[in-house]
Amino acid sequence: MNFDLTDEQQMIVDAVSKYVENDSPVERFRKLRDTETGWEAKAWQTMGEYGWLGVAFPEEQGGFGGSFVDVALILEQLGRTLVPEPFIASVVLAGGLVSRLGTPEQIERVLAPMIAGETTLALAYAETQSRYDLFDCATKAEKSAGGYTISGEKVWVLNGHSADAYVVVARTSGGRRDEDGLSLFLVENGTKGLSRVRVPCMDGQSAGLLKLEGVEVPAESLLGEEGAALSHLEWAIDRGAAAACAEAQGCLGELLDRTVEYLKERKQFGRAIGTFQALQHRAADMFAEVQLCRGTMYVAAISADSDDVDTRRAEISVAKTQLTRGGWFVQENAVQLFGGIAITDEQDTGLFFKRVRVLQGLFGDADHHTARYQTSPRFELGAD
Repeated sequence: MNFDLTDEQQMIVDAVSKYVENDSPVERFRKLRDTETGWEAKAWQTMGEYGWLGVAFPEEQGGFGGSFVDVALILEQLGRTLVPEPFIASVVLAGGLVSRLGTPEQIERVLAPMIAGETTLALAYAETQSRYDLFDCATKAEKSAGGYTISGEKVWVLNGHSADAYVVVARTSGGRRDEDGLSLFLVENGTKGLSRVRVPCMDGQSAGLLKLEGVEVPAESLLGEEGAALSHLEWAIDRGAAAACAEAQGCLGELLDRTVEYLKERKQFGRAIGTFQALQHRAADMFAEVQLCRGTMYVAAISADSDDVDTRRAEISVAKTQLTRGGWFVQENAVQLFGGIAITDEQDTGLFFKRVRVLQGLFGDADHHTARYQTSPRFELGAD
């Protein structure tokens, strides 16, 4: 498979790389992680002005008609300096669903300002009992005069603490674990009955806990067909998993580069520790795992645009499993080779370690994706 970038894609990589190096180094993340939002509206607007937020949306929706690979390339560079703006939450998850299912009015009202960098979005789907079962939903939406009344609670909502609007998954029919009966609704922040609590995460970023207590929304807030949301939700979460692999790739690449530089600089017994063959072998194994993660990430990004559901699910599961297992090898060896300083907050290694650890669990961990791949029609014993 040819992984060479087109001229346009190389321009994207160069532009984002220059931005993160000059305007969003790791020190910026450190300053923002304890603030209320954890990111800056000015930086988000800049991303909108550069066209990064709309790169993969259709031109008729205000985007640039690119591919998910373009999104992955942007995320990989953002991961190299832990850029905290809610790209996955707004662009990939909620934005992707609005683009896929929204009416022209919904797209103009919700998606267009996000593409411009004026607002952010969030997808509220997970509940305390649901784990990775997307159909497990206790939040209910009951028909009322002129619309729906939504009641329930959502947890670990990415950007849920600061989004301007939400795509909320709620059950309009059936039992809690029925696959049919799920619907999507657009709910704006500030709607009566909607409350949110900021939840600090282990990687220094934040998520939101949402409570919907009799939230009334008009019929026009229904996104897509009533009761038929599951396949679209699975599509969005698969793309989220591919996006997590892309951002993590940037983090892993940075861990490798920083570790190699440290091996060249740190001296013991009068010589750089990187001259010791055992440590050279360790660094070489780290390089191999980073490349495996990169290859599977690119295949997953390509598959994210595929209409073949089995291909999409299989390739993304492979990439997510490699990220967890191969990525862990890179993480633990980076920490070990840096020594005790790697576990201090003052050293950046630990920041990348924790961010990758979160990305490994988002949208399905290795056990989940291995099991999913094994039930895929593409899985055959003895296959390559």
